[in-house]
Amino acid sequence: MMRKTLTAVAAMLLTASSLTAETLYFSAIPDEDETALIARFEKVADYLEGALGVDVQFVPVKSYAASVTAFRNDQVQLAWFGGLTGVQARRLSPGAKAIAQGVEDQTFVTYFIANKALGLTPSDTFPEGIEGRTFTFGAKTSTSGRLMPEFHIRQETGKSPEDLFAKVGFSGDHSQTLRLVASGAWDVGALNYSVYDKAEAEGAPQADDAVVIWKTPPYPDYNWTIRGDVDARFGDGFSDKVQAALIGLTDADVLASFPRSGFIPAQDSDYQPIEDVATELGLLE
Repeated sequence: MMRKTLTAVAAMLLTASSLTAETLYFSAIPDEDETALIARFEKVADYLEGALGVDVQFVPVKSYAASVTAFRNDQVQLAWFGGLTGVQARRLSPGAKAIAQGVEDQTFVTYFIANKALGLTPSDTFPEGIEGRTFTFGAKTSTSGRLMPEFHIRQETGKSPEDLFAKVGFSGDHSQTLRLVASGAWDVGALNYSVYDKAEAEGAPQADDAVVIWKTPPYPDYNWTIRGDVDARFGDGFSDKVQAALIGLTDADVLASFPRSGFIPAQDSDYQPIEDVATELGLLE
């Protein structure tokens, strides 16, 4: 009996050791304030740790480019990317693949917003009255904050942003775009629709001072991308296990923080339209 007990204890210790031998590090593009990001992804880390049986830690980064660099350099093995940053990361890390996306990410849209004092009104077609205004994108490699709005600006007007607007800038993230347009620092801007909708639902004053004047046609956007060497590190089938855990996430509080109604399987080919547009605009090497 004593031998069996000692054997059982040894097995438990070995199991515990194996669970902590490797840590799964993950990151995300900083598309909102850092405080909001940490609150969101610490919940995800706790969930994944329980579902996967390994230590999981969220690693915040300061820029979209930094998230891609961290993934390429194996500082993180999993990341919540936008459409463009996901394409960039997978091109730089052979074997990496998209494994999940939000239900809403199949048909994502960008809002064009304007400072309320300008008197611009919502339109079903590309908005008139924005030429000659000042305009801010989000981050330079943001899909919803730069790539797709620039694509539609060029497609609808035949002009580059620099030719269409009096001044063009980059706010860095969607929350900041909303604040800057609402304050009047910039006349017009483009941002992730879910960030605006969330601010409006929470009664944020910025949503009153910056009105939506147009929304783009839908496109594929955010995705969970995982490195190709995780099975060698964490065991056969680990990538599939991570995918299953993400798709199986049903905690309403965690999902609401994205906000997403749930996650579904994704594959690299889902983002070919993003890669095509980025190539056309010269944003991919």
